[in-house]
Amino acid sequence: MKLNKHYSISIIIPVFNEAPNIKRLLKYLRENSITQTVKEVIVVDGGSTDQTVTISQNEGATVLLSDKGRAKQMNLGALHALGDILYFLHADTFPPKGYDEFILNAINKGFKAGCFRMKFDTSKKFLQFFAWFSRINHKLCRGGDQSLFVKNNLFRKIQGYSEAYIIYEDTEFISRLYQNTKFTVLPQFVITSARKYEELGSVRLQYHFGMIHLQSLLGLDPDQLYNYYKKHIAS
Repeated sequence: MKLNKHYSISIIIPVFNEAPNIKRLLKYLRENSITQTVKEVIVVDGGSTDQTVTISQNEGATVLLSDKGRAKQMNLGALHALGDILYFLHADTFPPKGYDEFILNAINKGFKAGCFRMKFDTSKKFLQFFAWFSRINHKLCRGGDQSLFVKNNLFRKIQGYSEAYIIYEDTEFISRLYQNTKFTVLPQFVITSARKYEELGSVRLQYHFGMIHLQSLLGLDPDQLYNYYKKHIAS
């Protein structure tokens, strides 16, 4: 498919103390982009106390300083982004080679938002089982680790991420995308880190994430979801 060169991509990465990962990711993004349409990489720092900011600047990223909170960080990045397409990416998630071409092809097909399928960087069957569901195009199977692309004008139209959410901001925003546009799940995979599952226990963490999802469906507000997270995960 012939790419529409009118479109440009701004990659937005919210970070907090990601010095061990950010250099590798920024280098990877440069080396695996193939269309020359990535206009900028914006790293939005939420108050890191390590070398995340310095490393990001040295690697050529635009660095913005923000209050901590992923929704706030991503909104700030989007506010300053110059690209027609916003691509939100976690610092421990690596998109497929040619990710920019895949995104542009989807946009040229008329989609305004979408993500990739996901795999964890582990051979543990329990986590790979849950990652399998990322191929299903339903909002219940979505999450920020799958990365997210959205046209800039649509992002602004639905007013971006809700900053009331300290956690669950990705899922809440993607739910609104499903209400406002036809969402696509691309067949290629991002590889995301299983570090949090390894630290806290895969079954335990997946159970509590499932409970947060259920509580949101039952109508609990952002503060109640965060209180559950603090009690059962962050602690």
